[in-house]
Amino acid sequence: MRTKITLTASIAILALVLSACAPNVTGSTVAARTISVNGTGTVYLTPDIAYINIGVHTENPEVGKAVDMNSQKSQAVMTAIKALGVEAKDIQTTNFSVNNSIQYDPTSGLQTGTIYMVDNTVIITMRDLAKMSDILDASIQAGANNINSVSFDIADKSEAVQQARLLALENAHKLATELTDGAGVTLGDVQTLSYYDYSPSPFYGKGGEGVDTAASSAPINPGQMQLTVDVSIIYEIK
Repeated sequence: MRTKITLTASIAILALVLSACAPNVTGSTVAARTISVNGTGTVYLTPDIAYINIGVHTENPEVGKAVDMNSQKSQAVMTAIKALGVEAKDIQTTNFSVNNSIQYDPTSGLQTGTIYMVDNTVIITMRDLAKMSDILDASIQAGANNINSVSFDIADKSEAVQQARLLALENAHKLATELTDGAGVTLGDVQTLSYYDYSPSPFYGKGGEGVDTAASSAPINPGQMQLTVDVSIIYEIK
């Protein structure tokens, strides 16, 4: 029995000695060396689609007549637009409203009557920009008296986005190479990668509350739109 107790004690003492001599692995861990860079890719595009926001405004002391007048003019505008090849799916009503304005005598201040105002606004999607002037002219001639805005966009941005992403990656890699070469270290593998797409917003041309027949001859230039992609990359350095 005495021998067994002595042996157990010896093993316990040996375990304590080995534990004290063990290296501190956690404290000796070396953090990975990395470099973080950003890259930008930009592509310029020519718009191939347009959105025209037009409206018909009518006024009359009788609400029924104001609505009827507006309906007739609005229908005439739709007919004129469709006659130029615009499909029904590309004409969207965005607002129809009826409001009233009480009239007062400027001298006595007494109420003299009420004027009812009716507005009907539509957005026309133009897939053939060459017809834009014709569409504006036909709309105005048919009774549209508000050209609220003209905007331009890109129908399919997928190829341009892909191109901008590749440019952004090239830009980031070039910067990382320049920095590591200058610092005398070697560029390693990609550790993390993130990107941000900034699709171009439609460009809106100047609109107005009212128009006349001369407005349709105003020059309208779609110009160019800018699509930008940003990337952030963390590389290992050796």
